[in-house]
Amino acid sequence: MRRSFSCLCSMFLHLATCWGRRSNPDSCTRCDLQLRCNCSCRGFTRVPEVTEDALVLDLSSNNISEVTDDDLRGHASLRGLDLHGNGLASIRPSAFDSLWSLEELDLSDNRLTVLDQRWFGELAALQRLNLLNNPYSRLGSPLFDGLVRLRILEFGGPVLEELRRADLRGVTQLDRLTLHANNLSRYESGTLAKIWPLVRLTLNLQRPLLTDLALVSAVLNDVLNPETHLTLEDVHMTSNTAIQVFRDTNINRTRHLTLRNCTVSDEAVVSFLMAVNGSPLTSLSIDGLTLTGEGRWTHANWTDLSRMDEFLVRNLDLQDVFTFFLIGNLYFLVQNQRKISLINSKLFLLSCYSTRLMKDVQYLDMSDNLLTDLTLGYMLCDGEDTLTDLRVLNISGNNLKSLSTIIRLSARLTKLTYLDISRSGYSSMPPRCSWPASLRYLNVSRAKLTNATPCLSTTLEVLDLSNNDLKSFTVSLPLLRELHLSGNKFLRFPAGRLFPNLQTLTIRSNTLNLFGGSDLQSYRRLENLQAGQNKFVCSCDFVGFLQLLLKGGGNISLTDEEDSYRCDSPLYLQGASVSRVHLSVVVCHQVLFVSVSCGVALLLASLVCVLLWRLHVFWYLKMIWAWLKAKRSSQQRQRRSNGEGSEALISFDAFVSYSERDASWVENFLVPELEEPSGPLQPLTLCLHKRDFLPGRWIVDNILSAIERSRRTVFVLSENFVRSSWCRYELDFSHFRLFDAGGDAAILILLEPMTTDDVPKRFCKLRKLMSSTTYLEWPQEEEQREEFWRSLRNALKEET
Repeated sequence: MRRSFSCLCSMFLHLATCWGRRSNPDSCTRCDLQLRCNCSCRGFTRVPEVTEDALVLDLSSNNISEVTDDDLRGHASLRGLDLHGNGLASIRPSAFDSLWSLEELDLSDNRLTVLDQRWFGELAALQRLNLLNNPYSRLGSPLFDGLVRLRILEFGGPVLEELRRADLRGVTQLDRLTLHANNLSRYESGTLAKIWPLVRLTLNLQRPLLTDLALVSAVLNDVLNPETHLTLEDVHMTSNTAIQVFRDTNINRTRHLTLRNCTVSDEAVVSFLMAVNGSPLTSLSIDGLTLTGEGRWTHANWTDLSRMDEFLVRNLDLQDVFTFFLIGNLYFLVQNQRKISLINSKLFLLSCYSTRLMKDVQYLDMSDNLLTDLTLGYMLCDGEDTLTDLRVLNISGNNLKSLSTIIRLSARLTKLTYLDISRSGYSSMPPRCSWPASLRYLNVSRAKLTNATPCLSTTLEVLDLSNNDLKSFTVSLPLLRELHLSGNKFLRFPAGRLFPNLQTLTIRSNTLNLFGGSDLQSYRRLENLQAGQNKFVCSCDFVGFLQLLLKGGGNISLTDEEDSYRCDSPLYLQGASVSRVHLSVVVCHQVLFVSVSCGVALLLASLVCVLLWRLHVFWYLKMIWAWLKAKRSSQQRQRRSNGEGSEALISFDAFVSYSERDASWVENFLVPELEEPSGPLQPLTLCLHKRDFLPGRWIVDNILSAIERSRRTVFVLSENFVRSSWCRYELDFSHFRLFDAGGDAAILILLEPMTTDDVPKRFCKLRKLMSSTTYLEWPQEEEQREEFWRSLRNALKEET
């Protein structure tokens, strides 16, 4: 009943965990790289669509009540199918016909009231079948006749009542058989006898053990043999009657016996020991033992268990621990065994007398008990010669605080090779100590160590310091082959030179940021590495190196899961799997990228500068800047002139713009003719830069001021003019004045024949003026010059 109640509770909790999780009712896409599709606990009401390449399909803990003929059609590659815990009530006869490659099928914990042999007709490759906990009362027709490769069979349930020889026809050889038949009332002798060899057999016959010993005896007589490891579940032996079944069967033929979830009284213990007296039993394991008595088993002190090599008790529950009689004179339970395990049994004391009896013990497991440093010393006789043949000692999970104590006590165990003192309260390690020279394996994981000292034995080959508070490790261990440092606070790998023979290193869940080839280069023989679940900075070098290792490159294999290597920074990559990170050239080669970018930018800038120079853009900008500055100065002068009234706005009839190379023509022809005319002609005033520009003033200011104070601007055009930058300023300023004045303020004089095509394109304003303004040409013949001067005078006298 307890077992059934436990199963029901487990199922209820599992369904409660899955409650509320829903999925697309038509498909499931949760498949990993190994094509294992986990569709468990998703609320499916029918078999969803899954990739036809799936190798394993887990549909457990859903709400699938029926499997139809078409639900699994096309899944010829499927190796494993799990449908347990669905409330499945109906499976069509040909539902599994297309699963020719299926090796494992789990139909447990459903509502199948009738089993149909047609389900398994095409499953010739099936190796494991689980039909547990379904409400069928009998197996029916030979279900397993065609399952020639079947090696693991689990069947039975709360209402199974009958087992006949024909039910298991075709099943002749199994590695493991599990039978749950709490309500079995009819058993045909020989039903299980034909299964040979049977390596492991698990029987749950709780109710028949209490009500029908003849049926249980028939079952046991069919399966008991030296090669079969027998496990009996939910065994309640609180009276001598319950032990009668062991007397009536061939219990003396079995060598390996396990009792699981067992409740016994003192009387039943004595009867059981008498039943196995002198038997070839070599191992006895009791997992989940409740003792209702006081441990007074002295009537069985003559029991011969000299052939028993292994004795294990796990999860011991003493109803009254204070009145329970300790081992005392029951030395026969421990004097011949080489392997003794008393695990999670609430033992706080094992006497020195008892351990002295364990003269042949090579393996002693006292883990998960209540031992202290004081009681441990008493158990090991305070370092005296005891347990002289002990090779393996496991005292993990006890209330131990002093590492010095266990070192001192173990020093006399001269054959000790394996010591597990994990899950204890050790917080410090002595600077120096002496271990047994035979010690090869030491486990001090899940303690509170903050530093590792040279106290560690140099003979160690395997050292586990996982889940402590270590930040560094500097102890040289020349023979070490495996080092486990997961769950600490390491920022970097320990120096590999300290471990010249190290082959396996685990350093998961620390504070490593990154590592590379240089960190592992000092590990000359390292083959296996686990470094996942750290806070990795995904730099380009680290990502490239790790992806190479994940692909199998190099001499070191990463043995933990690929997804355990995830980025912690930079922020935009946080949580991303390193195996799927792709960093751009910009990120990975910043110096090269900046250098190339700067080079390209410099080249483009150079090309743009050359282009701007060819288009004379710099000249235009320079001219605009000069004009703006000069214009601002002119406006300031005008404001001062208006305020003081000291300077006339118009002082000259014309400002003459010419090239310095044409000065002789201006001085010898133009000036005398206009300023010093002969006869009645009225003289004109000209502004010439040589004589009229104010010294000390910026030349651009002088140009702009002269243009503004002149009615006209006369341009003496020649090839020399277009080569002069200052003439260009004067031309452009005159052009601005032209727009300001709103009239024809510019007069062009061509000293030599020129067309617009002869003027460079950068003189766009001059070309425009020549095309839109009438210009005067200086005649080479003297008889035409009088007409030239008359036209010029008329142009100068016109109102602008």
